[in-house]
Amino acid sequence: MTDSTSRGFANSDKIAASLAARHRSEAWFRGIGLAAIVGALGFLAFMVLSIGSTGWKAFQQTFVQLEINFDPAVIDPEGKRDPDVLARANYQRLVRDALRGLFPEVTSRSDRRSLDDTVSSVAQFELMNMVLDDPSIIGTTRKVWLTASDDFDMAFKGSVPLDVPQDERRFSDKQISWMDMLKSQGLLEKQFNSRFFTAGDSREPEQAGILAALVGSMLSLFVCFILSFPVGVLAAVYLEMFAPRNRINDLIEININNLAAVPSIVFGLLGLAMFLGVFGMPRSSPLVGGMVLALMTLPTIIVSARASLKGVPPSLRQAALGLGASQMQAVFHHVVPSALPGMLTGAIIGMAQALGETAPLLLIGMVAFIVDVPQSILEPATALPVQIFLWADSPERGFSEKTAAAILILLGFLVVMNLVAIVMRKKFEQRW
Repeated sequence: MTDSTSRGFANSDKIAASLAARHRSEAWFRGIGLAAIVGALGFLAFMVLSIGSTGWKAFQQTFVQLEINFDPAVIDPEGKRDPDVLARANYQRLVRDALRGLFPEVTSRSDRRSLDDTVSSVAQFELMNMVLDDPSIIGTTRKVWLTASDDFDMAFKGSVPLDVPQDERRFSDKQISWMDMLKSQGLLEKQFNSRFFTAGDSREPEQAGILAALVGSMLSLFVCFILSFPVGVLAAVYLEMFAPRNRINDLIEININNLAAVPSIVFGLLGLAMFLGVFGMPRSSPLVGGMVLALMTLPTIIVSARASLKGVPPSLRQAALGLGASQMQAVFHHVVPSALPGMLTGAIIGMAQALGETAPLLLIGMVAFIVDVPQSILEPATALPVQIFLWADSPERGFSEKTAAAILILLGFLVVMNLVAIVMRKKFEQRW
C-alpha cells in the first residue's frame, strides 16, 4: 500500500512537471507568434509611412502668381481672333515679361535664364488655353496663377535641403532669394495638384499624371475579367461536376495547381511569343495585356471556383435531380448560383493580383511613353505598376514624389478590391 501510494505521488509529480513544461512551450509559441505578427505589422506600418511621407507631397503643386499682360502685338497682331493664330502665339514671352517686371534688377543672361526656370514650361499652354477659351482677355492685364517648375516646387515644399553649400544643390542662392520674395508678397502658394489625376505621362515632373496609366490598367483588367472569369468558372464546373476520375483529368488538375505558382514573367514570355509573335496582335495594347493577365489569373479563379463548388452540399444537387431536373439543370440552376459568391470573391482576388503585376506587361511592350489617354483596348497604353517602374527609374528628383504617390494609389486600389471581396464573402456566404 505504501509502495503504490509513493509510486502514485511520483507519477503525479512527473505529470505536473510535464504539464508545466507543456504550458511553458505553449506560452513560448504564443509569444513567438505574437511577436511575428507585431513585427509584420510594424514593417507594414513603416513601409506605408515612409511611402506616404513622400507621396502626399505630390498631391500638392506650387503655383506662382504673375501679372500677365495679354499683349495683342504678341498674341494676335492682325486682330482677326483666328484660333490657329492664337494657338501659335509666343505665350512664353508673356511669362518672361511678367517675371522681368517682378525682378527688374535681374539683368545678366544666366540670371534671367535661372529666373525663367521659376515657372514651368506648361505655363505657356495654360495661357494659351485661357486665350482660346476667352479671346476677350486679349489686350488686358490679369493676375494669373501659373505652375512652378519642378525644382522650384520641391524647394518650396521642403523636399530638398537648402541649408547646404550652393555647389551641393541645384537651387542657387539667388533662386532662394527670389522664392523668399515671392512668398513674402503672397505670390507663391501650394494648391491641389489636379493635373496628377487628369494628365498623362510627361518628361517634366510637374506635368506628369497617372490618368493614362490608370485607364490602361482598367482596360486591361476589363479584358482580363471578361476572358478569365467565364472560362475559369466553366473549367471548374466541368472538373468538379462532370469530369470522370481518370489519369488525364488528374494530370490536368495537377497542372492547374502548378500554374498557380508559375512566375508571372513566364506568362509574359508566352504572350510575347504567341499573341505578338504568332498572331501579330497590336503591341502595347490593353487587349494583349488583358489576355496575358487572364492566362495568369485563370489558375487562381479555377482553384477558388472549385473550392466554392465543393462547399455546396451534395444534397442540394441530389434534391434537384430527385425532382426531375437534368444533370445540367441541377448544376447550373442550383449548384452554381449557390457557389457564385465564392467564385466572385476568388475572381476579385485574382484581379487584385493582376492589377499589381509589372513583369508580364513589360515584356509585351506596355512600357511605352504614353501621354494621351487610351480610348480603346487596341490603342497603345501603359499600366499603373509599369508607370511606377518608369518614374522610379527617372533621374529627375521630382519623380520621386510622383512614384510614391502612384504607389499609394495602387495600394489603395488593392486594399479596396480585397475589402470588396471580404464584404461579398461575408454578405453572400451561405451556411449549410
